[in-house]
Amino acid sequence: MKRRPQIALLPDGKRLHLQDGPIDLIIEAKGSDAEVRTAHEAAARRFTGLLDELCEELVELRSGADPVQCLLKGVVARRMHAAVAPFASAAFITPMAAVAGSVAEEILDAMLAASRLDRAYVNNGGDIALHLAGREQFTVGLMDRPDHHGVMQTINIDAADPARGIATSGRHGRSFSLGIADAVTVLAKTASQADAAATVIANAVDLSDHPAVVRCPANELRPDSDLGARLVTRDVGALREDEIDEALSAGVSRAQQLLAAGLMEGAALRLLGETALVGATGIRAGAPPAFDGSVLEATAHV
Repeated sequence: MKRRPQIALLPDGKRLHLQDGPIDLIIEAKGSDAEVRTAHEAAARRFTGLLDELCEELVELRSGADPVQCLLKGVVARRMHAAVAPFASAAFITPMAAVAGSVAEEILDAMLAASRLDRAYVNNGGDIALHLAGREQFTVGLMDRPDHHGVMQTINIDAADPARGIATSGRHGRSFSLGIADAVTVLAKTASQADAAATVIANAVDLSDHPAVVRCPANELRPDSDLGARLVTRDVGALREDEIDEALSAGVSRAQQLLAAGLMEGAALRLLGETALVGATGIRAGAPPAFDGSVLEATAHV
């Protein structure tokens, strides 16, 4: 019997929940009742079978990306490759680094192709694709670290801002990280770009060969990891203030390169209670107002 995804409105009657295997989406749309229904139907249609599409090319998606050539066939798979290709010349990276953002982007595109909406988001475990029109705004809670509850700061995005994608990476999420950042949240023009950039910057927040940093091969923790035997961070002990600054500075340097290249709009880097900001983040501190979703690193692995 063929597996069918779970598709249902949440108890608030406004948000749509789509879940299939590791892909878990929360969707909200603003517009007329008819347009919202049409958008939800379009999202459900496109979501059905999407996991199977990705699984058909899973071996290639877990392989190192070629910086120029893409042999992938699926629309989402090719979007994943396009997001990571700019980084593939400098370091090993697979299209899986952009899977959550790419899926969110694909579902949002399907919604917008079918309906006229004032505002919409697709939240794939904290990697978020946005649509904002007119004077609409979006506010997202920024976590101190992805595995803790409680909002430290908020990010505000206006319709006039170029950012339409938000993603978070770090060592506490479901994805493995080569770096030691607690969380790196990135704003970019698209969710797939934000997803890839967050991964790259989080990897750069690091201290090489530091005795307080515990690492192990990724495939010892998850045999099918796309990172293979590469060392991933499992724990970070006490660090001096200057060591925290050194690690954050390395991440900031990488983020500034991405900003200059147009690969992101802004980033917030968090390590052991310290924060560094790069670009136009729209972040404000203090007690947040009601917000639409928590930025949690929970990249969907397929």
